[in-house]
Amino acid sequence: MVSEALSNADVKMGKTVEVLQRELATIRTGRASPALVEQIRADYYGVPTAIGQMATISVPEARLLVIQPWDKGSLTSIEKAILKSGLGLNPTNDGDVIRLSIPQLTEERRRELVRVVRKRVEEGRVALRNVRRETVEQLRDLARNKEISEDEQKRALELLQRLTDRFIEESDSIGRDKEAEVLEI
Repeated sequence: MVSEALSNADVKMGKTVEVLQRELATIRTGRASPALVEQIRADYYGVPTAIGQMATISVPEARLLVIQPWDKGSLTSIEKAILKSGLGLNPTNDGDVIRLSIPQLTEERRRELVRVVRKRVEEGRVALRNVRRETVEQLRDLARNKEISEDEQKRALELLQRLTDRFIEESDSIGRDKEAEVLEI
């Protein structure tokens, strides 16, 4: 039972870190990356659909994204979704593809993006601590119901804390890497 609770916590914390990585991938760094626009939802025949599911996104140059929808009728909805996304990018629609030129980031914008990165990393830490709290409650319930001894509970709590510390360090490391990438000129 203890190993099951710790295993579940490990899986949940791993997924939390994966979500953090995906969220940080959407933050613009001055280089073109398909991850910037893949998850933006555009209206596709009345259904909000991720751009990555309705178009091919390529990076022909370091500062250019080309979005080629499979259905030409979705060009305008993709263009509108990109404008509403808050990325600060202006799409160019030539009737076949949408081109997104990624401008150089200003120093002020870089600092702002670093703040966003730090906020997302902190949200990830909070999510990790929530998983820890849920697992601690499970372990306390097991001890209250006399399913495990107090010593087992104490050992399990120590293992859980080590697990939490490891994932928090991993999320901090991911955040530091992203900050360095954003600040890189």
